[in-house]
Amino acid sequence: MKFSIVSVILVLAVYTGEAQSKKEMFSVTYPQTKKIDTVDTYFGVEVKDPYRWLEDDRSEETAAWVKAENEVTFDYLNKIPFREELKNRLSEIWNYEKVGAPFQEGNYTYFYKNDGLQNQYVLYRYKTEKDPSTAEIFIDPNTFKEDGTISLGETSFSKDGSKLAYSISEGGSDWRKVLIMNTETKKLVGDTLKDIKFSGLSWKAEDGFYYSSYDKPKGSQLSAKTDQHKVYYHKLGTPQSDDKVIFGATPEQKHRYIGASVTEDNHYLIIRASTSTTGNKLFIKDLTKPDSKFVTILNDTDSDTYIMENVGSKLYIITNRNAPNKKIVTVDAKNPTPDNWKDFLPETENVLFASTGGGNIFANYMVDAVSKVMQYDYDGKLIREITLPGVGSAGGFGTKKEQKELYYSFTNYITPGSIYKYDIASGDSKLYIKPKVDFNPENYESHQVFYTSKDGTKVPMIITHKKGLKMDGRNPTILYGYGGFNISLTPSFSIANAVWMEQGGIYAVPNLRGGGEYGEKWHNAGTQMKKQNVFDDFIAAAEYLIKNNYTSSNYLAIRGGSNGGLLVGATMTQRPDLMKVALPAVGVLDMLRYHTFTAGAGWAYDYGTAEDSMEMFKYLKGYSPLHNVKDGVSYPATLITTGDHDDRVVPAHSFKFAAELQAKQTGSNPVLIRIETDAGHGAGTPVSKTIEQYADIFGFTLFNMGYEALPEKINKEIKK
Repeated sequence: MKFSIVSVILVLAVYTGEAQSKKEMFSVTYPQTKKIDTVDTYFGVEVKDPYRWLEDDRSEETAAWVKAENEVTFDYLNKIPFREELKNRLSEIWNYEKVGAPFQEGNYTYFYKNDGLQNQYVLYRYKTEKDPSTAEIFIDPNTFKEDGTISLGETSFSKDGSKLAYSISEGGSDWRKVLIMNTETKKLVGDTLKDIKFSGLSWKAEDGFYYSSYDKPKGSQLSAKTDQHKVYYHKLGTPQSDDKVIFGATPEQKHRYIGASVTEDNHYLIIRASTSTTGNKLFIKDLTKPDSKFVTILNDTDSDTYIMENVGSKLYIITNRNAPNKKIVTVDAKNPTPDNWKDFLPETENVLFASTGGGNIFANYMVDAVSKVMQYDYDGKLIREITLPGVGSAGGFGTKKEQKELYYSFTNYITPGSIYKYDIASGDSKLYIKPKVDFNPENYESHQVFYTSKDGTKVPMIITHKKGLKMDGRNPTILYGYGGFNISLTPSFSIANAVWMEQGGIYAVPNLRGGGEYGEKWHNAGTQMKKQNVFDDFIAAAEYLIKNNYTSSNYLAIRGGSNGGLLVGATMTQRPDLMKVALPAVGVLDMLRYHTFTAGAGWAYDYGTAEDSMEMFKYLKGYSPLHNVKDGVSYPATLITTGDHDDRVVPAHSFKFAAELQAKQTGSNPVLIRIETDAGHGAGTPVSKTIEQYADIFGFTLFNMGYEALPEKINKEIKK
């Protein structure tokens, strides 16, 4: 690989103990990324794609480019004077015991625990009738591989708890292996199942389980297209090659995502089938009758609908069909089509999520992105509103029918996640586990504001920072967003964000259109030909923070991952003047080709594709980050992050965007790409790698805002 010098002179205002500034300069030399004449034609319009060769994740040239870019990036990051301090502080605050909610399977109670800095959570268990102090290690994923890059994924116990099927991910890949264990002996049973992707594991009695996967793609398993999901049944004691396809084998049943689950009473097999990430068909099969066929509940994808519970043949279904904020209906399994549905919990003005446990239904409503939980019996009678520990996000509220207690979690931006034990009959909540974190919530505040977007829409945003912070426009601020796929950003505590705020940083999260905070209408308002609404909402959030002196453009960073990486890429190319730092992570950045990789075609409900129509092609090209990098523009200091094993949003998106920015960047701001090895889209990333990533992201951000030392240290020196 050839290299040419593209020097970027960085002039940084650096503060000493006397608050005087000085200038320090050094240069960045980018690798020269070759261009190849590659042209696609869309509706008669030619579009150049000179870095197409970087899509070949198996080529030696791509590997050499990755190595060269990482050398430049880490050479830069190593020069940040307080990078090691950040890493040490992140390690210190991360190092506390984290324990998950217990759950019963067979004769044992299980729970996940991390002692502090373990790369992966460990699964423990104890005999239910004994004291929790007798707990033993059941599965320790930290023993799978020394560097922690093999993680434990899905776990599913058989109905009597005697067997466990669990998946593992190697290097963060979505392609998984599934192992089966005898829970009494902790010995593995039968063969390891391979090449399983986007799958739950659901047992049919004790004989075997259902799972989902794709045919192994031709070409690169990392990036090749996968678009026909199938449900298989694995019978214990037989080889995977004998597994029968239960659903999805014929062209007329072609779906990109199919999930299979068995009801708790082992009566029904439920199939949800989708062509995209929004909307699903729904089918049911009576497992008590050997020759029963699938019965269609819904044969269109016009709604998100699933069966949450059954009492005999009575089905409890949650749906947004003709109810954008969702409702619960009931129907008999013998005649389950929508014309027979009866409202059980009608739609309200707030979005509904629901779960079951102990013979009750828990309706968790999202009110301006925070939780309100109501408890009902199976006849629809309101038992009580559950008193939560505060304003924030409550989750869990699910257990088996026969259980008398359940456990739920509560958190917000300044409250580390705690577990509460809830008596289902009395409604009494007791604190079960409160983590001992080196963080005092009393020193911080979190408040919600509503600002106005470009078209007049009111958008909520939660802003969190130290109490007493001076609003002088000089506070380092991270504006984080997502805005897509009906996903809601609700308040939750982050160890990394605690370190950011400890340094005097502000953390702001707007609930952009495209998300699910206000139901399907809010989601649809940020999809396809309305996607620009999402970027406008994000830009308006930044302008609100600047106008109200929380920060200024010189101290503002924008951050987001996956669809949020698209958000950052689009915002920084549309308004490069608005922020000092851009942090796009594992982003969807090539909007003309995203649907040609892995399961990307399933994102078309939110995005549309360049092949749909001339109008859709022009719209996508109009905001696609890769296609809107222009010569002669000074873009913000940019740190692109991705993983070399990301087989959801393939790293080629980030590779090509980095090459384009480096070739066209004008001015003094660096453009770097940090490519994590043996890492995927994010799930299962070892704690050690996560800490290093945050030290680099925060270090890069503060350094490019002009800091030579950590802000907290500077403030202490100034006070002296």
